[in-house]
Amino acid sequence: MNNFFQSSLGKKLVMGITGLFLITFLVVHCGINACIFVNDGGVTFNAAAEFMGTNLFIRAMEIVLFIGIIWHILQALMLTLSNNKARPVKYAVSNGNANSKWYSRWMGLLGTLILMFLIVHLSHFWVKTRFTGLGHNLTLFDTMKITFSQAWVVLLYSAGMVSLAYHLMHGFASAFQTLGWNHPKYTPLVKKVGIGFSILIPFIFALMPIAMYLNWIK
Repeated sequence: MNNFFQSSLGKKLVMGITGLFLITFLVVHCGINACIFVNDGGVTFNAAAEFMGTNLFIRAMEIVLFIGIIWHILQALMLTLSNNKARPVKYAVSNGNANSKWYSRWMGLLGTLILMFLIVHLSHFWVKTRFTGLGHNLTLFDTMKITFSQAWVVLLYSAGMVSLAYHLMHGFASAFQTLGWNHPKYTPLVKKVGIGFSILIPFIFALMPIAMYLNWIK
């Protein structure tokens, strides 16, 4: 079993499982954050955020989430190093576009950009809510309004979501393929759902800072 997880196939399997777990997290996280669009001064959003922050099961799942993220990153690095070691000399002529999309070949770069964005995002919100505190009479909704009042932050978040969209564009279908869930009848549907998911979720996430910056959210 240990040898299997050390193999390229084993690493890809772990990548697929952790990837699907992180996709599930994105749906939940997006749903909670989308409560700002109720536009009730943050009442609904703050209530949802308070539940997520005080529920013991959710707090325990935070640990699982971070383990999943770190494991996903480590497996990606190990796979990249393994592939480079197996083929140290590049092909003299390579027509990548004939066999794969550009974002499939640049998953490492897209993943690195997402990691950089994630570090900034955690410093803006998670660190404040879990360690430094939000301050007197300052809610998470208030923190969002303050954070997204800066144009560079809005641009950074939007760029991060573009990277996430392309990362998901390949990763969604690839995860199902790695797990062996291939079928002539259902694979095209999975790919279409993956494309829709890859566009919709990052779009909603990007719309949040944009809407706050433009004062669409009061």
